[in-house]
Amino acid sequence: MATTPLGIAYDHVAHTNGIPIVLIHAGVADRRMWDPQWEHLRTEHEIVRLDLRGFGESTALPEGPLAHVDDVLSTLSHLGIGRCHLVGSSLGAGVACEVALTAPHLVQSLLLCPPGGSLLAALTDDLKAFLDAERSALAVDDIDAAVEANIAFWVVGPGREASQVDLGIQDFVRRMQRQAFEVTASWADVDEVELDPPVLEQLQDITVPTLVLIGGFDLTTTREAADQVCAGLTDVRRVDWPDVAHLPSLEQPDRFLTLLLGWIADHEAQRPAAIPAERNSSNLAPE
Repeated sequence: MATTPLGIAYDHVAHTNGIPIVLIHAGVADRRMWDPQWEHLRTEHEIVRLDLRGFGESTALPEGPLAHVDDVLSTLSHLGIGRCHLVGSSLGAGVACEVALTAPHLVQSLLLCPPGGSLLAALTDDLKAFLDAERSALAVDDIDAAVEANIAFWVVGPGREASQVDLGIQDFVRRMQRQAFEVTASWADVDEVELDPPVLEQLQDITVPTLVLIGGFDLTTTREAADQVCAGLTDVRRVDWPDVAHLPSLEQPDRFLTLLLGWIADHEAQRPAAIPAERNSSNLAPE
């Protein structure tokens, strides 16, 4: 593990060939969520994974408002990376899109697995139920209950029982989510920067090839975000996995690695102008 001058923890394996891959984790996790793919990726690719501020080992308070996109950009600058494939899960997917809008010259492609964070717009019934459960638990300092709310909604997902999801995955996410709660327990007064206008109002300005992966057991708000992202982008492919929830890279690690490697291989070379949306309709079919 290394840390940037601004306190962002990261792992970096350098290679001379290919465009670097940068992995940005979900809000229920930290950079460890990429463990199942890390060892394979590091053998053949330049690869970076980082802890967003407030997660994992990125424990330093921001000097001003919290700005995940600035932390990612400063990390890429620190590593001398001038172009990369961005892979973002949930919160990380929103951050990846913010990077693509803020510094489009840095982004070769996007893999959103699934959309989340600043890409969520609809307060659906299931999202409201989650927020109510988490906030109620945190209001009485019941971290255990807050963690379990995250497991129930994001790892198990609507329409499944906990017994249907690997217990090892559930425990792995519990550890990461608990650490995030503990790191930010005293961060009540920290404001978070949001893009203006919001990401969802600027989707047409993201012209790099984008893959959107969505699970059948994910929340309605995430599936609606996937619909909106796919409708708004100009060069997009959508893949639906009906047998997973919000963390497909953990539930189906080998399948996800195959998808990621295929996507990277298809988009290694510099591309011309984006394909018009009307020519991409076939890309929206489930895998």
